[in-house]
Amino acid sequence: MAVFGWMVLFLVFVDEIAAVTAFGVWGWESTLLGVPSWVLVWLLPVLAASTWYWFASPKAPYGGPVLRPLAKVLVFGLACLALWDVDHHAWAVALLVFSVVVNALAMLPGVRALTSDRDTGTPGQHVGT
Repeated sequence: MAVFGWMVLFLVFVDEIAAVTAFGVWGWESTLLGVPSWVLVWLLPVLAASTWYWFASPKAPYGGPVLRPLAKVLVFGLACLALWDVDHHAWAVALLVFSVVVNALAMLPGVRALTSDRDTGTPGQHVGT
């Protein structure tokens, strides 16, 4: 089960990278409020990655039972919408399906146990928070 769990966690990481990449594609191919694409191509992925770090990552400082799932839905949902907006419909649907399946697998108890804190036993929580 441990090998399966680590494979799922690797796919979750690939999913996160794909979502950040989708924001970069959207930044490159769209004109958002007249902002040049060379600014958006790095600004949008940085905003997505920062949102992930602060609210959705396993050790997120501000993650919690409400904010963590909300941030995940926001980042993955907007990434899919971003791809759809720039006419990459097949990639948008593929990312959506992949995200749902991989994140559902990551919720399995055996997989969640791999990311739990050794001292508290809770997934992605800092000791003392």
